[in-house]
Amino acid sequence: MKRERVKLGMAPIGWTNDDLPDLGKENTFEQCISEMALAGYAGSEVGSKYPTNPEVLNTFLDIRGLTICNQWFSSFLITKPLEIVEADFRSQLIFLKKVGAAVIGPSEQTRSCQGKTVSIFSGKAEFSSPEFKLLTDGMNHLGKIATEEGIKLCFHHHMGTGVQTIEETDRFLNDTNPDHVHLLYDAGHYAFTEEDPVAAVKRYISRIGHVHLKDIRTDIFQKVKKLDCSFLDAVRMGVFTVPGDGDIDFPAIFSTLSEFDYKGWMVVEAEQDPAVANPFAYAKKGREYIKAQTGI
Repeated sequence: MKRERVKLGMAPIGWTNDDLPDLGKENTFEQCISEMALAGYAGSEVGSKYPTNPEVLNTFLDIRGLTICNQWFSSFLITKPLEIVEADFRSQLIFLKKVGAAVIGPSEQTRSCQGKTVSIFSGKAEFSSPEFKLLTDGMNHLGKIATEEGIKLCFHHHMGTGVQTIEETDRFLNDTNPDHVHLLYDAGHYAFTEEDPVAAVKRYISRIGHVHLKDIRTDIFQKVKKLDCSFLDAVRMGVFTVPGDGDIDFPAIFSTLSEFDYKGWMVVEAEQDPAVANPFAYAKKGREYIKAQTGI
């Protein structure tokens, strides 16, 4: 894998969980980004404790040699007027441009159960055909705006949402413009929905604009499934971990990305309880594994 084409980032969710604020409430923003830098990462995604003033954020990041690579965007294209979603989207683009980010990562949150205490299996959002068209038409609109602003829109398929499975991802990508709408590929989410993450990266390689490296512990997933848990409970139980510490075939994923000369960010995103899984230790573990596998 070519170092000049691929940068490695870390998501702050291992230090402080935005969906479960009690996980890592003791960890500060400065501790988080300092440990990211010490572990050898070049970039970060945006967390809830990060300064909202871009000048202040840049000051903290610059002295640590970090940059912002992406930020989550909760879209409600199915349930809110497009002009309202667009206004929020444009506001976030302004912020991201000021912090030098290359990517914005929307996920359609209409009826999502990802941050709720309901079953992630039976409670996931389902979209009707008219609703799906609202989503794809709206995302085409937002993607064109992002392209005009020099930022890549990378849609995040996600557990508990209406775009979770391979079938749903196929439908979404078939109905969106590849010039303006890309995929945020997340290995852990495909594994959690019992799809093959290796087959998925091969299937979508031409549309992938951003990569989340999240591993899964199969034994814990089987417990989660048997208990019909919520996504939040699954996280607390330790279903996710950093690459190389779980059961996903990351060497095959890296091989595909390298073969097709992927250019962009790969971001380690492994939400765990930091009181159980020390975030700095796991950041280093993931970093060392990726270097051994890719040379980056």
